[in-house]
Amino acid sequence: MSIERKLVHVVDDDEGVRRSLDFLLSNAGYEVLRWSAAEAFLKGAERMVPACALIDIRMPGMDGLALQKEMQLQGFNFPVIILSGHGDIAMAVKAMQAGAGDFLQKPADRMAGLEAMEAAFETIGDAEKQRNRAAWAQTQLARLTGREQEVLDGLACGYPNKTIAYDLGISARTVEVYRANVMDKLGVHSFADALRIAFAAGLGSERRWLETHTLIAHHIPPE
Repeated sequence: MSIERKLVHVVDDDEGVRRSLDFLLSNAGYEVLRWSAAEAFLKGAERMVPACALIDIRMPGMDGLALQKEMQLQGFNFPVIILSGHGDIAMAVKAMQAGAGDFLQKPADRMAGLEAMEAAFETIGDAEKQRNRAAWAQTQLARLTGREQEVLDGLACGYPNKTIAYDLGISARTVEVYRANVMDKLGVHSFADALRIAFAAGLGSERRWLETHTLIAHHIPPE
């Protein structure tokens, strides 16, 4: 595979989405293979050819999270970008916890999609960059107050604002304010960017969250 034609696997059950992404990526110089189901991708894709996988999180049969796990088991060492709908943020967070490099909300913005793809390919074979990332992420977190780090930790666990608020003993509105502060102080423009920093710094452990906070069961009182 030539450097000029980096390979992208688009796995989505929606033909319109597959065509749209094929058009976008092909015009940007990528080689694109389209798959209508996770099972077809696993059966037909060549795992030894370096590539990036752009995967829909909700598909009939094997969904994006299950496919991501199966790829790891079968030796598909590809960077993964998750496609999610507006209501799938918690699932997208889980995908990033499992190793996905980014997630894009549908309909994917053209520039955001191309930037995510470029970043994904930069991770292939760049072991030194990965080793240095944790130290860099820790320096970024140092910009945040303790409470802001707690809120980011909760968000990285995939919890909604109400759950974080209940566990921290603050209001959901206050959580929103802290979240906005986190985005501003980290200098990021998307939630996915904030999550990447959080995960690289070791945040996002649900087990640690439950051990740290006194409320073991997440129960949100009715409004």
